[in-house]
Amino acid sequence: MTKGNIDRTFKSTSKVQTIQVEPDTYFSQDYDSKGRFCSYWHQIQECISLKPEKMLEIGIGNGFVSKYLRERGLNIVTLDIDMRLKPDVVGTILDLPFGDESFDVVLCCEVIEHLPFDDLKKALSEIFRVSKSYAVLSTRDVSRVYRFIVMVPLIGEMKKLVPLPELRKPAHIIFDGQHYWEIGKAGYPLRRITKEMQKAGFQVVRTYRVFEKYRHRFFILKKHIRGKSDMWTKAYLGGRIFGVT
Repeated sequence: MTKGNIDRTFKSTSKVQTIQVEPDTYFSQDYDSKGRFCSYWHQIQECISLKPEKMLEIGIGNGFVSKYLRERGLNIVTLDIDMRLKPDVVGTILDLPFGDESFDVVLCCEVIEHLPFDDLKKALSEIFRVSKSYAVLSTRDVSRVYRFIVMVPLIGEMKKLVPLPELRKPAHIIFDGQHYWEIGKAGYPLRRITKEMQKAGFQVVRTYRVFEKYRHRFFILKKHIRGKSDMWTKAYLGGRIFGVT
């Protein structure tokens, strides 16, 4: 569906998918915190480092990331369920209106937790289908962490997130009109989410949390090539090996 009359609903496997966030939310002072702009920075840097010839952003939000990437010369197509946000294409992540391998990189940040968990498999399969090489995803992680900043002589500032042990996981959330599930809630450990990504055909090259916005967890995903090893791969930045943080 391209720009036209507003359609607030799309079919999902469990129920009708509706627009959950009003456009004004994306331009409020409470929403666009310093931490969120740090998360935008990571979205931008991950995409630029992959050097895509053409990329897709699913979930346009306030449009900051796509506007900046266009100014940097990237060929980016935006898609959102809400036409009022003025994406290039109005549609649902559950049925992307693009051909197979249409984009070198697919960016999808803070979107998948807005879907019933039963729809995650379909969403990931659609991202896998339209991606030629990589996907950059982020979603909410409520696992407890300590944040440490240390100044090291001759090295400078070092930042570290240290996970805190939890005797009991936070209770599974009742749908609040936006999030159906979150990493770290009872029944939704990180390994369950990464397993779904791997089942979709992706290799998890790297996953990390944003120090300044620690509830945002990023996943750098690479399309799995049959016959290749499923072990950690060398990342595309500097030949370093990345794991889970």
